[in-house]
Amino acid sequence: MNSLGVTIARQPFDHLIYHFVLTYSNWETGTVCFSESFESLAEGLQGALWELGGVPEVHQADRMSAAVSNLSEKKEFTKRYEALLHYYDMDGRKIQPGKANEDSDVEQRHHRFKVAVDQALMLRDSRDFVSREAYETFLRQLFNQLNAGRRGRLTEELEHLCPLPKRRFDASKKLRVKVGPSSTIPVQGNVYSVHSRLIGERVEVRLFAEHLEVWYAQKKVEIMPRLRGKHHHHINYRHIIDWLVRKPGAFEQYRYRDDLFPSSRFRMAYDALKRQTPARGHKEYLKILQLAARETEAGVNEALRVLLDQEQPINADAVKRMVRSAHEIPPVADVAVDTVDLSTYDQLLSSELLSSELLCTQEVGI
Repeated sequence: MNSLGVTIARQPFDHLIYHFVLTYSNWETGTVCFSESFESLAEGLQGALWELGGVPEVHQADRMSAAVSNLSEKKEFTKRYEALLHYYDMDGRKIQPGKANEDSDVEQRHHRFKVAVDQALMLRDSRDFVSREAYETFLRQLFNQLNAGRRGRLTEELEHLCPLPKRRFDASKKLRVKVGPSSTIPVQGNVYSVHSRLIGERVEVRLFAEHLEVWYAQKKVEIMPRLRGKHHHHINYRHIIDWLVRKPGAFEQYRYRDDLFPSSRFRMAYDALKRQTPARGHKEYLKILQLAARETEAGVNEALRVLLDQEQPINADAVKRMVRSAHEIPPVADVAVDTVDLSTYDQLLSSELLSSELLCTQEVGI
């Protein structure tokens, strides 16, 4: 869907659509996703089945080659896909290599759906949405419009659907990983931080299409967004701040140190502390960061703003006093703009119009 130029809050929104079509009535639905992973397929398929209210006997798809990159992943994908089909008691079929015409009905609906989205965006006169939820509402309304004329044939199809199971299939991928000495875990080529109390322990990661859960001792201890692609990281300073306060020497060489500055003011405060006391500036900064984790990040950020603006010495005790006595923190200065008296412009236009009329009168007289 990238070629349609959809943006969220003026930022490019690169995404795919899982597109589900019944080939007799052409009833269709879909969900936003970000990769051709098994998790995206399972989430999209199950969402379509539960919206439909029943299960077809056959699920046909293309070769889905983009979802896997090597033989071991292909075997795993196939095994999980077969388990999903077995759970819903569906037969799985896929087209032959190089025989795209075997999916011609669905491929045509892909094309027509994309054209319909493009036309709806043109009629909307904007491709920007305030949020992902607003964009998904727009897509849902479009699907409803497209399906409005298919009720007759859909009613015929519904008579042949099998009942849904009592609950959805758990399509998450489960991994057992060990928490490293830097309080991070590797997951599918990316790195995530977890609480430092788990360092050295083994945890279970449950990987979903757009988020992952961390479980320890049969309890869910963390939920975080799933990173797209590989070689990325998601570091939460609240996970590791207590560990760093106990071992401040690790801060300077910490691989993901830039993630430990929640805002530009925290970075400015750290630089100021290094200038004030080069030997122990990082220790003082870690105390301030710990205060942000335990009290309020916004409050600490405002306290740092005041200390920096007033060029006062920065230390954890000063920040703590200001945070706990919020009335001491002056608000950000507002710029006052006087109300414009529009009648002045009316008078100006009236005088110009009068001068123009007088000039025309003189020309006619001449």
